[in-house]
Amino acid sequence: MRNSQNITLTRSQSLPATSDETTWSFPGAVVGFVAWLLALAIPFMIYGSNTLFFFLYTWPFFLALMPVSVVVGIALHSLLGGRLLYSSLATLLTVAAMFGVLFMWLLG
Repeated sequence: MRNSQNITLTRSQSLPATSDETTWSFPGAVVGFVAWLLALAIPFMIYGSNTLFFFLYTWPFFLALMPVSVVVGIALHSLLGGRLLYSSLATLLTVAAMFGVLFMWLLG
């Protein structure tokens, strides 16, 4: 004996639209990379071309700060609600401070 049932499921509420959570990642990454480039230029502005000799032996340390700067840019852009001006300033200050600490540690 075969029992055939027709079941129809209906939803009382529609599913909420999924929001794209990664919209802040690209601008934050660009800001972090630009901040890294600008922070890399600071020792050249202070010490001139002699900085090249210093970077000859210490470049891996400063290169290691590049992905950190990108992640800091993404994190700060996300934490500040996607406001580009505030996140850019915060990222520039944070990355410059990281470079300054590393530069002074290597000089000392």
